[in-house]
Amino acid sequence: MNIVFVNTLEKEAGDHRVISAQVSIGEEQGIWSVLWSEPNQGGKLQQDQWYQGMSWDEMLSAFRNGLREKVRVGFRPLVSTDLESSQTLSGKARMTQMLTYYCEENPSEEVYEELRAWRREQAAREGKAPYILATNRVLRMISVFLPQSKEELQQIPGFGEQKTTMYAADVFRCTAEHTRASGFPLDWVARNVDTAKFESWLLAQKEQKLRMELDREVSKRKLLEIVAGGGSLADLQAVLTLPRRELLLWVEELDREGYDMDPLVEAELTSVPEEEHIKAWSAFESEGDRYLKPVLQRIMGTEELKGKELDRAYEWLRLLRLRFRREKENLASQAAS
Repeated sequence: MNIVFVNTLEKEAGDHRVISAQVSIGEEQGIWSVLWSEPNQGGKLQQDQWYQGMSWDEMLSAFRNGLREKVRVGFRPLVSTDLESSQTLSGKARMTQMLTYYCEENPSEEVYEELRAWRREQAAREGKAPYILATNRVLRMISVFLPQSKEELQQIPGFGEQKTTMYAADVFRCTAEHTRASGFPLDWVARNVDTAKFESWLLAQKEQKLRMELDREVSKRKLLEIVAGGGSLADLQAVLTLPRRELLLWVEELDREGYDMDPLVEAELTSVPEEEHIKAWSAFESEGDRYLKPVLQRIMGTEELKGKELDRAYEWLRLLRLRFRREKENLASQAAS
């Protein structure tokens, strides 16, 4: 079984003794399990199964209810489970969440779509990903609260002074034509939000976040198993159903964390001629390994690749770069010792 979540809880038992227990969530072939491990009076570890089955909702309910009961009898988690009340949030974080909730409950789709269109065009002009200019959440807030001045725009969480200087005029072209019911500051939002519904929404957000984390951990273990077995990117894509570019980003991240990605590098580079390996390695040494475009140009010269051929070239260069960086780190380590 793959353990994808574990937390330790402690309980004061008197006489300066502390009982230490663990709650864990595991997954095996799509079957979820929630386990509670606690020593009995003789000190022998006993394990209770709170849930086993395929339902995410039932698993999470069993986890939450079981944990609530253990907290009731005195156990306290050493690490927050992130499923507690929003009262644990700081004032600023709670207000940001409340603004997000209010905007979801009171959307302004027309203005939101205008802002999205502006963001898409501006990002294309700057050659940036749209989310770098502003996230969907920020655009939602702007569309609902309709700031009309730079001072008001900076009260939108996530839209600071620099972005205000760069984009305020464009944003105001989208907001100025619309009438707003309430102005700034936004402290009136807290008085207009149903607290019980907000708490329920916040808990759902936390559960969704936990689910994403657990799903990612399961996928990570599958990825590592496939890589260790000599699998290719095509094998990863078939199992994880993710775009190859996203898989490569994940492989690079795991490599930085110290996981061995060399079997995947080897599997993918077998189809690339040795001569190309040598040229690329030499290009990394002369051009550096930060950017791949100069390396590709050094290898291909004036030859232009397009479509799938270009994508494939960048794929194997990114994987070879992992090997190059690892070799560079090893040499630096040897030199330091």
